[in-house]
Amino acid sequence: MPANLTPQYLEAEKAFREAETLDGKISCLEEMLRVIPKHKGTDHLQGDLKRRLAKMRQQSREETSRSRRGHSFKVRKEGAGQVAFAGMPNVGKSALISVLTNANPQVAEYPFTTRVPVPAMMQYQDIKIQLVDMPPISDEHEEHWVVDLFKAADAVVLVVDLAADPLGQLEFSLKHLEEKRLVPKLPVAESGEERPLYIIARPMLIACNKLDSPGAREDFELLSQLVEVDLPMLAVSAKTGRGLEDFSQALFELLGIIRVYSKTPGKKVDLNEPYVLKAGSTVLDFAETVHRDMAGGLKFARIWSTDKYYGQKVNRNKLLSDGDILELHQ
Repeated sequence: MPANLTPQYLEAEKAFREAETLDGKISCLEEMLRVIPKHKGTDHLQGDLKRRLAKMRQQSREETSRSRRGHSFKVRKEGAGQVAFAGMPNVGKSALISVLTNANPQVAEYPFTTRVPVPAMMQYQDIKIQLVDMPPISDEHEEHWVVDLFKAADAVVLVVDLAADPLGQLEFSLKHLEEKRLVPKLPVAESGEERPLYIIARPMLIACNKLDSPGAREDFELLSQLVEVDLPMLAVSAKTGRGLEDFSQALFELLGIIRVYSKTPGKKVDLNEPYVLKAGSTVLDFAETVHRDMAGGLKFARIWSTDKYYGQKVNRNKLLSDGDILELHQ
């Protein structure tokens, strides 16, 4: 009997091949098992997937065990996305995360205060985003797990101090990460060439902290002209809170996600807990996220959006935008 694999399975299989972390591969295998057609033609393939998944889960447990015994760390992802903060000593990473999350990381005027990764949750409107305070980047010996955590994150924020040679800090941080095979993720048209498989690319944003310092605004404008890499850049102050609202919005956009709300036919929309999807997702992707059986019997959907649609009927291939409300019909 032929396998007759579905487009959803093939998409999950492609994501598995492209996954760059063990956790990512495990998630893709779980999705492949979830969406694979259940019949005799796929019995062998299901068994193979289960064996691979069991092996990778065991590997993950062993890595976690080694991390606990040795000097290594792993931060489990929570919320709508994980953003790791990178920067040289005393640029204000901990202070920024503290005001964005109301967490209490150790903040001090001396360098290397942060020795281990410290995760905290930032509330962005109706979702939470996980921010991870990381040990500083420096010329000194760096544990292997530090860059591994940057690579495992969904996005990276490069923090520089506007009062202390921000261009030099930024160039050092980018060079340091590049030497560890981590680079900014740019559109293919801008990057010019395909990156080697051993190079990891992540969305990055430059946060220029200490906007409250004398002459900081002028320094930021000058930095904007001198920086050659095409990355979003914002000026903020952890001390006064200036620019943090725009910064929170920028973090949301950096993750490349959208929020979509579910409406049951004949009932009011639930605006309390949105579904978080990747930007570029379709009505069919949303249906599969709501329930794996929903997509198969989906006939059409009605959509409400802030600027264009008000209950119009759309097909399963309709691209979704942040804030859309969907009513699925089977």
